[in-house]
Amino acid sequence: MEEKEEEKERQETQESASDSNETQQNAENASVEVDSAQESDSVQPEGDAPAQEEKEQTPEEKIAALEKENAELKDQLLRRAADFDNYRKRTIKEKQDAYDYANTALLQDLLDSLDNLDRTVEAAEKANDAKSIADGVKIISSSLIAMLESKYNLTAFGQAGEDFNPDMHEAIGSVQDEVEKPVLKEVYLKGYKLKDRVIRNAKVMVTMPKDK
Repeated sequence: MEEKEEEKERQETQESASDSNETQQNAENASVEVDSAQESDSVQPEGDAPAQEEKEQTPEEKIAALEKENAELKDQLLRRAADFDNYRKRTIKEKQDAYDYANTALLQDLLDSLDNLDRTVEAAEKANDAKSIADGVKIISSSLIAMLESKYNLTAFGQAGEDFNPDMHEAIGSVQDEVEKPVLKEVYLKGYKLKDRVIRNAKVMVTMPKDK
């Protein structure tokens, strides 16, 4: 009997010790969970940090900013207007200069012929031979025509015997004769073309076919 009672007491003592250990372990686990929860609450993710809101402008500051922007835009507009006005004036002047001095090159080329004419006039005052004067004038005329043809594509037209062309010839009179079609009988004033454009019609007398 005594042995059974001692055995029972040992079992009760062991169970008591086991319950005590389990209780202590549960207490330690609970303490660890509380600490973890506190650490989790105390640490916040970086992305969740509230951004600092920009300072909102006062009405006075907004008005000042708008006035500054308006002044800058007005200054830009005035500058652009001034630039455009200067460009317009420069363009008008360039066009006027081009119109006023368009014939500068031609006139420079004509100066040689004018000089030759002046020398011919001076020689004519002392010359006794009219033929020499006429020859000098012919030389000047030939050189002038050659210069105009080669440098400016100016060509003369209109010779007796050519077919009459109303687009090129201006008839100032006519006669009838045995011809099949109108032809130039006489040229009173030569015509001239600049490249392919007629700039002066030739004044001519026309021979017309006889009426049948």
